[in-house]
Amino acid sequence: MRVIAGEAKGRPLKAVPGMNTRPTTDKVKEAMFSMIGPFFDGGHVLDLFAGTGGLGIEALSRGVDKAVFIDSDRQSISIVKSNVEAARLQDRAEIYCNTAERALKMLEKRGIAFRLAFLDPPYRMKNADELMADMASRGLLVADAIVVVEHESGHRYAESFGGFELRKLALYGETAVAIYDYRPAGGQGGTSTHEPQ
Repeated sequence: MRVIAGEAKGRPLKAVPGMNTRPTTDKVKEAMFSMIGPFFDGGHVLDLFAGTGGLGIEALSRGVDKAVFIDSDRQSISIVKSNVEAARLQDRAEIYCNTAERALKMLEKRGIAFRLAFLDPPYRMKNADELMADMASRGLLVADAIVVVEHESGHRYAESFGGFELRKLALYGETAVAIYDYRPAGGQGGTSTHEPQ
């Protein structure tokens, strides 16, 4: 695994030992960013279920200002820290060991709103839509935010719910990538420009 494009292009990324994580392959990552970017002019990114941190790091490399990485596995968090440092992006990253649900509550208190979010939960979990709705209700997404969900290709989430509209569904073997645009009713959404400390 490596950083594909941007300021950290070519930097190698470590994988988490064992079979508990399922890193996004470079091929899927490249296709994903060609659909949502490929480059960005600032904003915040949330890498929920970060694993190796590869998606958030790629977004930072391609122009996002700040990234918040969340994972409940301590070994994954250690690898995220190592990869962020290897990419020389640690000054623009926050890394927390926490469950997704608790992390969203914590981020709401911080007043951070994200322009881009990656949700890559274990395939046994089928609640990415609930987490997205929770993010929206807590004001964690700016209007026109993009949410990317990686999930098992045999599973389908609704094409439209709670301000989220499916823009693209791409299949790569057993992996599906669903890209949602967030357009809340009335154009409301998080508007915070709070910079993470």
